[in-house]
Amino acid sequence: MSFVIAILGLAFLILVHEAGHFLASRAVGLRPRRFYIGFPPAIAKTTRNGIEYGIGAVPLGGFVTIPGMHRPIPHDAERRFSHAVSDAPALGGAVDRVKRTLDDDLEAALHALDDFEAALRDTTVTPAAKASAEKGLTELRDALGKDAYWKAPTWKRLVAIAAGPVANIALTVVVFAILFTQVGGDPSRTVLSVSAGSPAETAGIQPGDRIVAINGEPVSGTELGERILSSEGKPLTVIVVREGKELTIGPVSAEQTEGGYRLGIVREGTGLTPLSAVRRSFEVTGLAAREIVFSIGRLAGGEGRNDVASPIGITRVSSDAVQEGLESYLWVLGLISLSLALLNLLPLLPLDGGHILFALVEGARGKFVRREVYERVSVVGLAIVLLLFFVGLSNDIGRLS
Repeated sequence: MSFVIAILGLAFLILVHEAGHFLASRAVGLRPRRFYIGFPPAIAKTTRNGIEYGIGAVPLGGFVTIPGMHRPIPHDAERRFSHAVSDAPALGGAVDRVKRTLDDDLEAALHALDDFEAALRDTTVTPAAKASAEKGLTELRDALGKDAYWKAPTWKRLVAIAAGPVANIALTVVVFAILFTQVGGDPSRTVLSVSAGSPAETAGIQPGDRIVAINGEPVSGTELGERILSSEGKPLTVIVVREGKELTIGPVSAEQTEGGYRLGIVREGTGLTPLSAVRRSFEVTGLAAREIVFSIGRLAGGEGRNDVASPIGITRVSSDAVQEGLESYLWVLGLISLSLALLNLLPLLPLDGGHILFALVEGARGKFVRREVYERVSVVGLAIVLLLFFVGLSNDIGRLS
């Protein structure tokens, strides 16, 4: 059951990402054509105001279709209409006119498409060829329409593409803020758990104990941690309240770890006020984002290969967190959402970061990058993404074995 919850959580993060693209595109006038929860085949769908909404049979995230991501070229017509021409060579002349106008007169290309559609209606072709031609007509008309992505001002394109990662980052901030209002804010004096073999366990400190004084001096939650850290291993006498009674434990010496001197206790967190929780959430999100970026940087430098995980490993970690409880799972879900956003911002096609980079380049140049360049860069980007996937997959298989 924990694996099912983990998979659904990942699907939800992808859905949030696509919803960001969808809502932002609509807001700036780039009217999407389709928005699906899950992936085809569709088990239910409806069309409203020219947008097809659907539920796919594969419940792993979702997708949104924004019209005209690239300037149409003659090859687009060749790819979609060639089957119809093979069945009915008489259509060749109409297709040639579409291809010529796509090269130099996009306004005339719309009329050429109308002529081809009329000729197609009067011609008998196989169902597969007709379906391909009709799909090509829709795609080319979308790409030639006023709300096509490639025609939009640079700022609109940036908003539509960046909204996906921004939605995931916003979700991380919201999840962390909610957690900080409940737990994980300022540390309390109540012991949540005791590490096995730690000085605290040896001395007899138990979960549920409330530490009220160190060496006879009362301490607050913040002061408690500071007193232990600054003890430098010197013996401490700990006064706790257990089941309404005060007990003196110790002396006990904190042991030195990488993070300083510790007794080996984990304390309950006290919830913060909403404003403080939001502030803390932004701080933690920023720190986590910096660590993720540094990890990616180390990977580019040939280090940190073992830190890469595939969806299998991510699902396993999420599943383990589910078993630990809702709080742990939400922390992990927030971190995965942040990781998804930052990975999508890498300047590689077909990732969102690649589209953002090309939008900025085209805006600065004042003209469009040739489709051939897009395709070649996409091949390189896809190869890198697949390489990361297989590295992560090999790591996950090694961990499982």
